[in-house]
Amino acid sequence: MSGRLHLARTTRLSVSADAAFAWHARPGAFQRLVPPWERVEVIGPEPRIVPESRVTLAIGVGPVTTRWVARHHLVEPGRAFRDIQESGPFESWLHTHRVTPLGPGACELSDEIECEPPGGSLGGVLLGDLLQRRIVRALAYRHAVTAADLAFHDSLAERPRMRVVVSGASGLVGSTLCAMLTTGGHQVTRLVRRTPRDGEGQWDPIDRRLDPAALEGADAVVHLAGENIAGARWSDAHKRRVLESRVWGTALIAETMGRCARPPRVLVSASAAGYYGDRGDEELDESSGPGEGFLTRVTEEWERATEPARACGARVARLRFGVVLSPAGGALERMLPPFRLGLGGPIAGGRQWQSWLSIDDAASAIVHTLCHGDLSGPVNCTAPQPVRNADFTRILAAVLGRPAFIPLPASVLRLLFGQLADEGLLASIRVRPAVLLASGYRFRHPGLEACLRHVLGRAEAG
Repeated sequence: MSGRLHLARTTRLSVSADAAFAWHARPGAFQRLVPPWERVEVIGPEPRIVPESRVTLAIGVGPVTTRWVARHHLVEPGRAFRDIQESGPFESWLHTHRVTPLGPGACELSDEIECEPPGGSLGGVLLGDLLQRRIVRALAYRHAVTAADLAFHDSLAERPRMRVVVSGASGLVGSTLCAMLTTGGHQVTRLVRRTPRDGEGQWDPIDRRLDPAALEGADAVVHLAGENIAGARWSDAHKRRVLESRVWGTALIAETMGRCARPPRVLVSASAAGYYGDRGDEELDESSGPGEGFLTRVTEEWERATEPARACGARVARLRFGVVLSPAGGALERMLPPFRLGLGGPIAGGRQWQSWLSIDDAASAIVHTLCHGDLSGPVNCTAPQPVRNADFTRILAAVLGRPAFIPLPASVLRLLFGQLADEGLLASIRVRPAVLLASGYRFRHPGLEACLRHVLGRAEAG
């Protein structure tokens, strides 16, 4: 009995076949297509659609990590390419990617995978169903991302391509943003603290060192770097690091822009919805004033540090992010283990509002802001449908197919996290993205359930 699997998926795209193939061929396409729930790391060259080119991946399956070497062969420029496993976890693997023209502005995207699980026939019996479900989930995710990204970039097709300098490029939002920019035809320069490689610039926000040459002649800067606010209990030392990393890094970039002979015309700087503080049921938009507490003070000083860039004539947008949802990092990653065990539940009664957005909306809202010259000042980056914590808990549990009846009292959170509990976990922040909506931005995931099903791969298979 053979354990060989043959799986396929087809999707109609509202762009030309040439545009769809070009998207797949640009740097960052592989990163955009890797589901965020999978542990996949590129440890070889950047994947390229070139005949006989190879890529080496580290693939995580449970506690085990294995190496996978794949090779592109039978590349038909503009139409198709195939990946074949040279070494890795499968007995065999062949993946054919194809785009078929359906007219000047439409095409059909198809993926066809033929593979055999490890262990031959026995492996097929033991692993076949599990592997099939995993591939079906991955293909559904890949096609959803491809269709949404191509439609998004097509809506900006008349806008000029840019060279964008990005700080925090290796973070959760930064890595997604860089891949979205490069697949859209933009050029990215990443700011790094180590010795820079090609396509990188060096900086040190703590020692306040940034060579103006890294920004010279760029079209825009996106500043995302900063100490993780929820990375540790809020000791005085951690709070100082949070404040200094955000204020010093932002001021360094803004001041360096002013020293450039040809400064970037745009600065998009991250901020946080924590600016508004704990406001109960009050609906908040960009015209709302600040709240109270440490997070409010941090965001006020953080945003004020962008002023030198505005003074030198740059358009400055300050993006106040809600909770960015992805299983690859941040709050959702930390929530998943207890929820998967059926140990989740509402926090402190669950009445507090949570303002959130999907990782894809976080990245595409930044690109939208870069490309729309009328967006400046505060811009709320939150989904248009905030939810109470009790509803967030219920929806996440339903998506995972688990119960969620174990409440977490406020007293326990305060014991564990101190001040962070009150300002970061118990605060009620009900934010409306009025500026983004007025500018014509269309959210990919306006509702929480659709967002969670997408990022967790629960849209189809369980």
